[in-house]
Amino acid sequence: MADTRPDAPRATLPLFPLQTVLLPGTPLPLHIFEPRYRQLTADLLTGTVPDRLFGVVALRSPLLREVDELDHVHTIGCTARLDEATPLPDGRYDLTTTGVRRFVLHEIDTRAAPYLVGTVSHLDDLPLAGESDDVDGALEAASRLGDLARAAHRRYCDVVWPDEGRRAASPDTESPDTASPDTDPAALSYRLAADCRLPLSDRQALLEQRAPLRRLREVCRLLNREAGFRSLLRAIPASLPDMNDGTGTGTMASPN
Repeated sequence: MADTRPDAPRATLPLFPLQTVLLPGTPLPLHIFEPRYRQLTADLLTGTVPDRLFGVVALRSPLLREVDELDHVHTIGCTARLDEATPLPDGRYDLTTTGVRRFVLHEIDTRAAPYLVGTVSHLDDLPLAGESDDVDGALEAASRLGDLARAAHRRYCDVVWPDEGRRAASPDTESPDTASPDTDPAALSYRLAADCRLPLSDRQALLEQRAPLRRLREVCRLLNREAGFRSLLRAIPASLPDMNDGTGTGTMASPN
């Protein structure tokens, strides 16, 4: 559960509500066009907002047009760091950002700035050893789960991108499924999940899970589930109305 103790350290953070979930250690490109978020970008670049940090929270409804209370967003979010900003001629920006650390959102201030400002406290993972009385056993379980999760990720990629082959990293970077076996299970779970097309509700549940081994186990389950769904969809033949002249000799209509 989130730490809501009165003595938990709190801070203020600019907020960017989005129809997505940002996970720690994963990239999030943003195209900025609304005036209030142009101002936020300017404040990040000039240092008015320290450390180039702002908070990303997921909207509870895609139909919501304006956020002005806690019930409108998920209250577990992720701090984003602005890595690079490319200004465009009409005042818009293309941003490169990276998830840094989870937080609990306690309050929303709609008047302190042109953009939303939240009162937050950090939300860290539980210690790995805390998931088992046996520290060595917890580390061994993490290693086994890591192998299973990487295998599930490879299967997912082979199903989703069959014509491209497994998405290999460049020589200078690691892909999630070829990362070192020593990769921290918390970081690995986020990297594998971010690489795949999971529903917002699943990504939010992963963000809220504080036990690293449970989160890695859940990532493994989700990847296997999604790979199974997509394999099944690929196996469904075209219906006759989708075939040329109803002869069965045509091809399926493009979803685009």
